[in-house]
Amino acid sequence: MTLYKHSFMRILKYIFLLILLALVGITVFVATQKGDFEVSKSSIVKTQRNTVFDYVNDYKNWETFGSWMQKDSDVKFNYDAKTIGTGAKCSFDNGSDDGYIKTVFVKENDSLAQRANFNGTTATVSWKFKDTIGGTKVTVHSKGTMDLMSKISTFFKGGITSILEDVYEKSLRNLDKTLNYEMKTYSIKVNGIVQRPSGFCLKQTVSCHIKSVGKNTKIMMAQMVHFFTKNKIAIAGKPFVNYDRYDVANDFATISVCIPVRQQITISPGSDMASGETIAFTCLKTTLTGDYSHSKEAWATAKKYIFDNGLKENFAGNYTEVYVKTIDDIKQPSKWITEIYIPVFPKAIELPNPVAAPINPNVTPPETTIPPSETP
Repeated sequence: MTLYKHSFMRILKYIFLLILLALVGITVFVATQKGDFEVSKSSIVKTQRNTVFDYVNDYKNWETFGSWMQKDSDVKFNYDAKTIGTGAKCSFDNGSDDGYIKTVFVKENDSLAQRANFNGTTATVSWKFKDTIGGTKVTVHSKGTMDLMSKISTFFKGGITSILEDVYEKSLRNLDKTLNYEMKTYSIKVNGIVQRPSGFCLKQTVSCHIKSVGKNTKIMMAQMVHFFTKNKIAIAGKPFVNYDRYDVANDFATISVCIPVRQQITISPGSDMASGETIAFTCLKTTLTGDYSHSKEAWATAKKYIFDNGLKENFAGNYTEVYVKTIDDIKQPSKWITEIYIPVFPKAIELPNPVAAPINPNVTPPETTIPPSETP
């Protein structure tokens, strides 16, 4: 019995030694392999090029299509004040893994170049967007160098090339699905005449070409949220944009991006921020549920309602968009909510023909009233 036990232990030691030698051999083998890699993947996204480009150009959208992001529900994303264009950055962490990606070059509607780091593995990542039959050909390409631990970990998962090819293939498929369904699923509802309340806000104002309004709104909104967080200022409502000027003929717009506050706040001279106040006014409310790219149709629907119902716009009021739900609240664009407010004059009630009655000289007749609101 004792001899059998000693033999068994000797066999276990040999097996353990063989496993150890195999691991050492594999480690040495992997360590001597080149750490450089280069991977490229292309796919057709059935959406127009400028829409695809704008979507990929904003890191806040990556959680909706990045397969490595969707796979790990514990990953936490941290966004800088700038998430769009050159200088934009996003970092991520799930406790054991961490990294970041930063945009270093942008050619509008054409290409992006980024620098990434994941657990010590550094890489350059580029995106190319090209018009093609049926939509946009999107090509993602990465080139980088792995450290020792990354070479070992990826070796047991099939190699870095296989891993990245799978990640890019699934991500491009997710991008197509997201843009094809989420961006195109929307609804528009005219809610009717309402009273928009007064209040205080902090705001940033910019003048630009009309086509740049959407991009500037995103950039300025992110900067303002960062300003509020940094200075520990309480937000007292949903962010909104006032269209101070919108001149289609001259392709010129002036917008104020605003965030409500509970009381008036004094801002130091020279700051990009300004203290503002909104005045109460009667307006037509219209709700867009879906991606903001459908806002033009929502505005047109509201304008048509005004014309069809004999209302008159009050050009002295604030033309406003309130962002009730955005990508910061929910990642699916089909569930975003934007409220549009067009200032209008209250519509007077048509009173019935009066019935003759004795006049009492001691009673003052009531004034004809105009209701502050009317629901169609």
